[in-house]
Amino acid sequence: MQSPLPVRDGVNATRLRLPDEGPWDTAMDYMMHRWGHIDPQGIEDRFDAGEIVGEGGIPLDRSTPLQEHTFIWYYRTLPAETRLPVELRILHRDEHLLVVDKPHFLPTTPGGTYIQESALVRLRKQLDLPDLIPMHRLDRMTAGVLLLSTNPQTRGKYQVLFEKRQVQKEYECVSAAEPAPGYPAVDFPVVVRNRMTKSRSYLLAEVVDGEPNAETRIERLETFDGGAPAGANGTGAIDTGAGGAGQRLARYRLEPHTGKTHQLRVHMASLGLGIVNDAFYPDLLDKAPDDYGKPLQLLARGIRFIDPISGKPVEYRSSLELSEADRARP
Repeated sequence: MQSPLPVRDGVNATRLRLPDEGPWDTAMDYMMHRWGHIDPQGIEDRFDAGEIVGEGGIPLDRSTPLQEHTFIWYYRTLPAETRLPVELRILHRDEHLLVVDKPHFLPTTPGGTYIQESALVRLRKQLDLPDLIPMHRLDRMTAGVLLLSTNPQTRGKYQVLFEKRQVQKEYECVSAAEPAPGYPAVDFPVVVRNRMTKSRSYLLAEVVDGEPNAETRIERLETFDGGAPAGANGTGAIDTGAGGAGQRLARYRLEPHTGKTHQLRVHMASLGLGIVNDAFYPDLLDKAPDDYGKPLQLLARGIRFIDPISGKPVEYRSSLELSEADRARP
């Protein structure tokens, strides 16, 4: 359902579904039940100012009955955010698409503590494109090619490509050149298949028994000495800031045939090749402040498909490099 309120400061209005019944007589009573412990005066002020609207953009007041609207919309009060010290780079722009290089640490869309500091909101404000919508997502810790739709009239044609898996994605990562102790040797290229599940209430994706729903082809491209002293952290993941002798690393090409959350990180860890600086897999490490000198060594290198408007094959490639691989080059 389209919001009757326009995008403001790069952020969509929040939509709230009202219950069909309950011990609340008015829409304001229900909002007080949900959020009154945080800012009761602010809720009353918004109703009085007509800043909370229902279907068709109709302003609600304190006495609007609960059952009069199914959904209501309002603008959240945005918290102050410190700008992340990373920048987006535009790779391509036309009347239908915007393609950018998303840096590590910047989320694709608003969420949690990152609202203004997301790729979507930054780009909407920077380019004055309130209708901008991402066609897919990259994890906050993953960098690389991100495709966004600039035109609502043609957006569906590109969405169909992703829904029908007609978009080919290529990633690169850096990990150990050989599996961690206890894991068998790997004969590359290899295809990893398993069944993955991800609960919204739990940070990690999990591998479970059942018919495979996740598949990745993995190829080792090159091996090199780590650019900094490196050592295994005892879990199979590499911490390039740890002490000890330098460790042999490798750059890998990853071609996912499915798009499960954290799929590439899970599949590399399953081989005993946890990606450098991965704080989630194979083991969840204690949460720590972002270390911009140690980004997750995972990059969305390229994306290709048949453009549904022109009918021609297109490919967009990241101009970024993984720091561990780049450091090892002469």
